[in-house]
Amino acid sequence: MSARILLVDDNHIQSATRRAILEGSGWEVCIAQQGQQALELLREPGSGPPVSLVITDHLMPVMGGPEFVTELRRQGYALPVIVLSGLPDAEAAYQGLNVVFRLKPFEPNSLIQLVQDLLGECMRRSA
Repeated sequence: MSARILLVDDNHIQSATRRAILEGSGWEVCIAQQGQQALELLREPGSGPPVSLVITDHLMPVMGGPEFVTELRRQGYALPVIVLSGLPDAEAAYQGLNVVFRLKPFEPNSLIQLVQDLLGECMRRSA
């Protein structure tokens, strides 16, 4: 599974836990603590494969989830995006941004399956 996932979350415990889950399933994971840092990582990816999927939290300092995804789309990134939030009403902030919204807590196996599905769908579209 040579995919790289960008995980955007200011909560170190949650990002470390999700990173362990995703890396345990064979994906490479890079972490940004907020939206602006994530955009910088996308522009200058460094070594490794390009980012194939983004998982972001909703509430973050400096640039929150809605602002980050809006800017991501404005800059032309068509990557699949998963938004995780504990706030049910937060989904409305992503209307028209082509994201998959899920409420936290989100089971590890459900996260793995969702990532597999989205990456598989991306591979089918590009083939």
